[in-house]
Amino acid sequence: MLALRLTRGTHPLVLARRLLVAAASAGVGFLLLCTLGHALGHPEQAPASTLRLLWCVLPLAATVQFAVAVARTDPSTRPRPGLSAIGLGPARLALLAAASTAVTCALGSAVALLLYLHLRGDLTGLPFDGAAAGLLASDQPVPLAAVLTLLAVVPVTAAAAAALALRPRPAPPASSEASGEDETMPSGLPWGVALIAIGLAVETYAGRGGGGDGLPLPGRFDGSPAAVLGGWVLTAIGLATAGPALVHGCGRLLQTARPGAVRLLAGRVLTAEARRIGRPLGVVCAVLSGLLAAASLYGSDTGSDAFGPLTGLGATLILACTCATLLTAALESRQGRAPVTEALLDAGAPPTALRTAALLRAGVLLAVFLPLTWAVGELAALPLKG
Repeated sequence: MLALRLTRGTHPLVLARRLLVAAASAGVGFLLLCTLGHALGHPEQAPASTLRLLWCVLPLAATVQFAVAVARTDPSTRPRPGLSAIGLGPARLALLAAASTAVTCALGSAVALLLYLHLRGDLTGLPFDGAAAGLLASDQPVPLAAVLTLLAVVPVTAAAAAALALRPRPAPPASSEASGEDETMPSGLPWGVALIAIGLAVETYAGRGGGGDGLPLPGRFDGSPAAVLGGWVLTAIGLATAGPALVHGCGRLLQTARPGAVRLLAGRVLTAEARRIGRPLGVVCAVLSGLLAAASLYGSDTGSDAFGPLTGLGATLILACTCATLLTAALESRQGRAPVTEALLDAGAPPTALRTAALLRAGVLLAVFLPLTWAVGELAALPLKG
């Protein structure tokens, strides 16, 4: 009840972010129900149904990442003076954020269920002249237990991820804060490069056997879309792992060679916020590289219809959620810098210098991550073209 009351009294911008989470949850829930419809209508194609279910994991992960980012920026779940006195300490606030996330995602799952039943014709007859009847197996009864299980995946996963991300952590020692240990070089670059190399190698090996459409069974690993998808997932994890180190390196680069006030400010912000914005930026880089690879293969015969007609919806969800997560992380970073920005303005720093520093940060990140995105996309598509 407290989560519902806080939701009702939130700022319109915060409420809009929650509605976006609900919309993403509805999209993932609809994809899962469509997978169930394919399994009901084609019981003899169990491997294809399993492949569709595996495809839903990627939009699910992107939606959960977005839900956690929105929960982190929710002002109603931040520690404030006086809340601990009424029993709302950091642990209770983390549980409150998890409950709010679960309510938001459950709303999206309910919308997905209504849309699914409407397209099946279970509510008011078959719409669109029955165009979706075969896709959703409208001639088969709906298994209630399976539907409820699939619809509970997004709320439960998102709530657990939010509670884990917002759990109370012990404060670092004062000596480490004074020595600046929180701004050292994140150590994920070697692991990220290794995962990217392994992912590209898996895609290369999978592309040798042509465009197969089965699951990775013994002896059929090469040529399987599931293997290509697995290689891309490894590449995406590698880019997300290396993202904070790359952002930190961009900040160090801006602070080299006798920097002025603007370059020094831009570099210090990047090094301080590398862990916060680096991982979402790496995920966006991975998604865009996958889209570039898919675009280069669109006119080829490399199994462009391997995942069925709902591939566009899943790809749209992945792209929208990852970009929204990056924007939310940037907003969280800006909120965290608000006291420093206010202090600089009070000290007489011109607003144009702050805007120039922001443009400089965006420019150096684009200069590093855009070529990396293009290179990974071309390398991922190269073995599949052959």
